[in-house]
Amino acid sequence: VIGNKNYSSWSMRPWVVMKAFGIPFEEVVILLDQPGTTQKISEYSLAGRVPVLLADGIVVWDSLAICEFLAEQFPLQNLWPEDVAARAMARSICAEMHSGFSGLRTSMSMNIKANFAGKGRNAASQADIGRISEIWEDCLSRYGAHRYLFGDFSIADAYYAPVVMRFKTYDVSLAPALQAYVERVQAHPAVAQWMKEALAEPEELPKYDFPPAQ
Repeated sequence: VIGNKNYSSWSMRPWVVMKAFGIPFEEVVILLDQPGTTQKISEYSLAGRVPVLLADGIVVWDSLAICEFLAEQFPLQNLWPEDVAARAMARSICAEMHSGFSGLRTSMSMNIKANFAGKGRNAASQADIGRISEIWEDCLSRYGAHRYLFGDFSIADAYYAPVVMRFKTYDVSLAPALQAYVERVQAHPAVAQWMKEALAEPEELPKYDFPPAQ
């Protein structure tokens, strides 16, 4: 159960994981910020937020919990890196994304259809961009072998895919190696499919109103 593909960054994460690893699922889309949205989501989860995964009577909500559940259910798929140290780092950077980067979330909301080049910049969002760049550089240099963050595509790449969407929308300038990573993520079949379907969605929501620069 997900929100609009154009806007719902949290929904994107487990959806991309399942597509990338060939895990079959049926999709239910609930349009966000519409009359009745909260009531519709509550039919699936009392938490009142998407995404939600329903699996054989089990209800899993929250994108990180869903990804961990999938990793447990499909251990041979290696959704997390196989190496213990790499797996620990992958979990750490996903947890950091899960709980942090409020400056980026507030000022540079995900909108795949839009082109907001140069907008959303303030001290908080710039600091978050710097930290994300640092994470990517560290992972790629240690484990990535110039492909994905830990070599093969993993939950970590899916978790940062919405950031890739934001960097594209807001035309964030990156070092060449990081820009190449952004392009590889966009080209991944699961991410490319999400983007294609987001672009095909009808426009239901108002344009994003940017907060003033700080």
